[in-house]
Amino acid sequence: MNNVIKERADRILKNSKNLNLAQAAQEFMAESLIPQYSYNFEWLGRPIIQYPQDMAAMQEIIWQVRPDLIIETGIAHGGSLIFSASMLALLDVCDAIEQKESIDPSKSARKVLAIDIDIRAHNRAAINAHPMASRIQMIEGSSIAPDVVEQVHYIAAMHKKVLVCLDSNHTHEHVLAELKAYGPLVSPGSYCVVFDTIVEDLPKEMFPERPWGPGNSPKTAVLEFLAGNLEFEVDKTIDSKLLISVAPHGFLKRV
Repeated sequence: MNNVIKERADRILKNSKNLNLAQAAQEFMAESLIPQYSYNFEWLGRPIIQYPQDMAAMQEIIWQVRPDLIIETGIAHGGSLIFSASMLALLDVCDAIEQKESIDPSKSARKVLAIDIDIRAHNRAAINAHPMASRIQMIEGSSIAPDVVEQVHYIAAMHKKVLVCLDSNHTHEHVLAELKAYGPLVSPGSYCVVFDTIVEDLPKEMFPERPWGPGNSPKTAVLEFLAGNLEFEVDKTIDSKLLISVAPHGFLKRV
């Protein structure tokens, strides 16, 4: 197994230095964003607005960290919530197998806590009707509103290992406020994943009706946050592995 791990690390390093491969990945990202390629997928029946590479990275992170709470800002159709909840369910199953115990699959100490300023009724109903619903709690409100932040901190205090994913309003000001509000909740060795940092690397014309764009993006917020916070660092090994991702420079590990 050690040989497999070493071979993979060597291959990832080699791939990260392959300029032709990097250029091809950049071209694919640029071309695939315009026709909304990331909207093509579902997870256990719910639309998930993610690239498969980022989903694979999140699976690896969840398996490595083994959180009992995943905090997500931004709900949309709920596919990401169902993804996270199903990963937590798999952790429960694996724990039960290893400990030779029986479990009630509808009950778990692990939870997904999701915040969105506008949870549309049909999406809420679909999420609540899903088999993973027992592992999901939703809060409607701005993710940076003081009362919402207070609720999240209260719930997080009841858990031991916390992972955070930020994917709501993508302006610099909003993401920086989220990082300051929820970064302290991330457990040492766990991650705060900031999605859509790629906005910073795209043409401004791609966001004609959005308040965010180059110079005012999740990535600029990450850079400012990291400049004043030595507890987090970018996990560059993930960037090197993925090549195709909407979160370059966005996988922040608490050290």
